[in-house]
Amino acid sequence: MTRQQLVNCSTVTQTVFDAFWPLGMYPDDMDTSNLALALRAVADQVVPDQQEPASSPHMGSFISHVKWSQCQTIRIQLLAIADELEAQ
Repeated sequence: MTRQQLVNCSTVTQTVFDAFWPLGMYPDDMDTSNLALALRAVADQVVPDQQEPASSPHMGSFISHVKWSQCQTIRIQLLAIADELEAQ
């Protein structure tokens, strides 16, 4: 199997796929769906899908909200890359 140029995907998704390419031990491992599954597992482990923290008048709550929001943005980005890979 030769290195694949993905179609209709972002440069980020192509970069992730290119980074994954040399890691496969067998040609059958080099599949976009395998990489998509791995990214979904990463999203679940590193940035679990969580409810937004309850608000309160304390500054710590604001910081928690900002951190939660940033984490959810990362999760959404990881899952978007997985979606693009699965569409290949």
